[in-house]
Amino acid sequence: MAKEQLQVLNALDAAKTQWYHFTAIVIAGMGFFTDAYDLFCISLVTKLLGRLYYTEPGSPTPGTLPSNVASAVNGVAFCGTLAGQIFFGWLGDKMGRKRVYGMTLMLMVLCSVASGLSFGKEANGVMATLCFFRFWLGFGIGGDYPLSATIMSEYANKKTRGAFIAAVFAMQGFGILAGGMVAIVVSSAFKARYPVPAYEVDPGLSTIPQADYVWRMILMFGALPAALTYYWRMKMPETARYTALVAKNAKQAAADMSKVLQVDLEAEQEKVQPKVQRNDFGLFSKQFVRRHGLHLLGTTSTWFLLDIAFYSQNLFQKDVFTAIGWIPKAKTMNAIEELYRIGRAQTLIALCSTVPGYWFTVALIDRIGRFAIQLMGFFFMTVFMFALAIPYHHWTLPDNRIGFVIMYSLTFFFANFGPNATTFVVPAEIFPARLRSTCHGISAAAGKAGAMVGAFGFLYAADGIGVRKTLIILGVINFLGMVFTFLVPESKGRSLEEISGENEEENAA
Repeated sequence: MAKEQLQVLNALDAAKTQWYHFTAIVIAGMGFFTDAYDLFCISLVTKLLGRLYYTEPGSPTPGTLPSNVASAVNGVAFCGTLAGQIFFGWLGDKMGRKRVYGMTLMLMVLCSVASGLSFGKEANGVMATLCFFRFWLGFGIGGDYPLSATIMSEYANKKTRGAFIAAVFAMQGFGILAGGMVAIVVSSAFKARYPVPAYEVDPGLSTIPQADYVWRMILMFGALPAALTYYWRMKMPETARYTALVAKNAKQAAADMSKVLQVDLEAEQEKVQPKVQRNDFGLFSKQFVRRHGLHLLGTTSTWFLLDIAFYSQNLFQKDVFTAIGWIPKAKTMNAIEELYRIGRAQTLIALCSTVPGYWFTVALIDRIGRFAIQLMGFFFMTVFMFALAIPYHHWTLPDNRIGFVIMYSLTFFFANFGPNATTFVVPAEIFPARLRSTCHGISAAAGKAGAMVGAFGFLYAADGIGVRKTLIILGVINFLGMVFTFLVPESKGRSLEEISGENEEENAA
């Protein structure tokens, strides 16, 4: 028989959508805004760094970052994020969501600012500093994944919980747009103030010394939105589910949620006190493996497979832009002009396919369910990958390049209206409160491991076996994602305690 649910948790499950839900989305979403802003900006900034620090005198083309430096600059944040997801996920279950939440935000703000600073003027010093602070920035961002998802799922009501968690994740879309817009504004201002010739006209003059400020300003701006939400993060009360079910303090949970929901709630301390310890199984127990082992395998494998495909797609983004003539050859532009063109092109892709995909998920996740969206997303990603790969030569011909861009954009669209959003939502719903943050952190870390495989493995695969075969491999990976989706349960419209079996487990004792 199921145990009677606490009144405070029933009140949260049944609450109508209120103002506090929206403030929670913005407060929790700002971490993702900064995350996407930062990851997006670095791809804009690397071109400029190549010109500033690695241009050889007399070379016919502008300098670019050596592949090992480019890999380090891009990859070090992934390493930090993976470590942060596991560490802060575990800490969020041990110390409480709110206490750890402030730490991650402060780390992100400080490291965003610090990544725009550097020790010395030599290339090695600048890159070493950038990599050091980007690792710790990634560490902070990593903590934001499990904590934001868990806080939002524990605050939300049953009816619209999926949409609220997906909306937090969808703030990434705004971060991507902001990254492009800041790059466009800063580069336009410098372009107007310092008009200089293209590289092929005058290599020396094409990169102005002031360009060194441009990349620093763009990177530092990422700290601003996160810093603005720090006060509000600190004012948020601890989630009632953590306070009542993990800290076993029903009185405090009722007091906190009475303020948030603006209703009177009974403490009901007797319902949390007699919980028998033998049922509080840990992550490495046989009971956890029996009840949630396949679920954890499902959430980690699908996120891992998705991110291999998702992050390797970003690799041939520059080929797409060049193919359709959005970005001319580097030597025909000066440094600031190049930054402006890339910023503009990436903003357009984000506006047309990335951002709409996120919001389709928000609109439909509580109607058609997580499982259906994830399965459909993987299916269409598989279809479009094979459609790009099999007649690859056909797409490389100048007459067919618009078709190539449409297919490419649709793959992005179905990643975001599909597994990119659902892999974030589901782990925050299906595990018990005392392990929720940890399990979400493990799932997200598996995703980041996939991102590393995608960003680096496929860089070398495309050079070694060619783009066509690489795309076929990506199609197979998407198909495997579809298969592993069958391990993940549907959580639409049910309370968190019902999904995770917490109501039953106390009575089993």
